[in-house]
Amino acid sequence: MKISIIIPAYNESGNVVPLVNKLNEVLNDYPNRQILFIDDGSTDNSLEILKKLHQKDNRIEYISFSRNFGHQHALRCGIDHADGDCIISLDGDLQHPPELIPDMIKKWQEGYDIVYTQRIEEQGIGIFKKLSSAFFYRLMNYLSDVRIEPGTADFRLLDAQVAHVIRNSHEQGLFVRGFISWMGFKQYKITYRAAPRHSGTSKYSFRKMVSFALNGITSFSIKPLRFSIIAGSIISALAFVYACYAIIVYLFYPEKIVPGWASVLVSVLFIGGIQLLFLGVLGEYLGKLFMQAKQRPGYIIKESSVHAKS
Repeated sequence: MKISIIIPAYNESGNVVPLVNKLNEVLNDYPNRQILFIDDGSTDNSLEILKKLHQKDNRIEYISFSRNFGHQHALRCGIDHADGDCIISLDGDLQHPPELIPDMIKKWQEGYDIVYTQRIEEQGIGIFKKLSSAFFYRLMNYLSDVRIEPGTADFRLLDAQVAHVIRNSHEQGLFVRGFISWMGFKQYKITYRAAPRHSGTSKYSFRKMVSFALNGITSFSIKPLRFSIIAGSIISALAFVYACYAIIVYLFYPEKIVPGWASVLVSVLFIGGIQLLFLGVLGEYLGKLFMQAKQRPGYIIKESSVHAKS
């Protein structure tokens, strides 16, 4: 039995060594293991540290991207190249407790295909991020056809069979969290309390969080498009009723007509705003089709200590 640990890393030079030490400690009973770091185009000396660790222990491996492609692409790359009987993914900032890994492996050995984790408390996180995270999950579960539990992240165990399904998917910009929920399989949840980051700062800016949310929603639902149809129909019906009212007043009650531009301006701006909003929704879906049609690789490997899994 071989255990693979995959860790996307972007400018985590202060976290790599402490994380490896912790993993070696908790995985002492699993000598047949692979610890695979995916260096997502780091600009610090993370790659140099990983190379030194690999020289000391060839069970510690690395893949380095040609540039920063993003966390989800790094995660996908790790799944593509890991060769364990089960694959465990976690972040490189030590907020995902490695101490849970033996419990995850135990549940996998009991027959679960996916063992995922749910954060029940997170220290050192601002109120804005907590509120935005809660809003994202509510919106995602309302608009999407898959359900994602609040507090879940990319700290999970996947059976090799599940990883094989992900490898064979050809979806560009794969939203891994939603894809795993969509697949089904036998799943088990473990809760944990997240610790503060060991070193460095979060790499998720507000812009990246919004992009992540939009990708998640549009990857698994066409409800926004259906909402556009419904809202457009309602607005059209209201506009038709108002047009009938205006014609009747003009023909039969001309003395009640009050000249002015305010109502016309408000109506034009409102309809124009709605149209631009719906064009944006359509553009998001068309953009995903455009990126899928180009068939560009999700990531480019610059150098690596491992080979692709067939």
